[in-house]
Amino acid sequence: MSVLTVVLALFAALSNAAASVLQRRAAAQDEDRTGARHTALRSLLRMTRDRYWVGGAALLALTTVLQASALAVGSLAVVQPLMATELLFTLVVGSAVFHRRPDSRTWLAFAALAVGLALFLGSAAPAPGHDTATGGRWIWAGLALFVLITVLASVGSMVHGAARAALFGSASAVGFGGTAALLKELTGRLPQGVGEVLTQWPPYATAVVGVVSFLLLQSALRAGTLAASQPALTLGDALTSVALGWALFGEEILLGVRVLPELIGVALIGLGSVGLARAPSVHGAWDTATAARDGPERAARR
Repeated sequence: MSVLTVVLALFAALSNAAASVLQRRAAAQDEDRTGARHTALRSLLRMTRDRYWVGGAALLALTTVLQASALAVGSLAVVQPLMATELLFTLVVGSAVFHRRPDSRTWLAFAALAVGLALFLGSAAPAPGHDTATGGRWIWAGLALFVLITVLASVGSMVHGAARAALFGSASAVGFGGTAALLKELTGRLPQGVGEVLTQWPPYATAVVGVVSFLLLQSALRAGTLAASQPALTLGDALTSVALGWALFGEEILLGVRVLPELIGVALIGLGSVGLARAPSVHGAWDTATAARDGPERAARR
């Protein structure tokens, strides 16, 4: 596990968190100006002229570059669990933008997620593996991903509330884990030349799976709170990536006596995700139109 991989992954998580906060602020201000009078498409087109939305879009592009760079020099089993720190950075950036200070319980959740990540990665010590997948394995991996995503989304569409959000969050997590694996495959083929890679399937599969994962995430967020969907999304992405790293790229994690601290680390990641998802700085009134409009004034009165 190289320092460069860790740094790139953490910067990717920070960039993604900042992008989410900025675009959510743009959406909140748009809601304040227009209410619910316009369709989602018209609102999106109008927000492309908002400086916060444009800034968020630029950061999303930067996130893709940073994540691809991290995957080019490191393993899926390291990069994707580190991407879970997006919740931590969302807390910090969101608190600054919307002027909501974290309480003590939020800081405990923050610590649980950070310690869980350190414990899991330190105990598992994931090996780098190969730059590209072993021949023929993508067919079986793709089939498994398709079946799992379809089952989770289908069951999710039949229930409501927190269960629906958790199932769609899980489906999205599997999709994002698959997208990261495809991105690693893509970067592993780049030494062949960009022109050659564009004649192959990975770039287009990455785009398709990424879009599907994004749409599933939107369904999860509409179905319920972050407290319902985020733990499934955080853990599902990390575990899917570890499994795909082992199955496709020959990445290995240490087991044996290390299983216990690894499981404790996973449990702490889950508890931290739940705590942070319930924090006022991550969901609730923090990102409403009122908060976006008069957050500074409220902060001055506190």
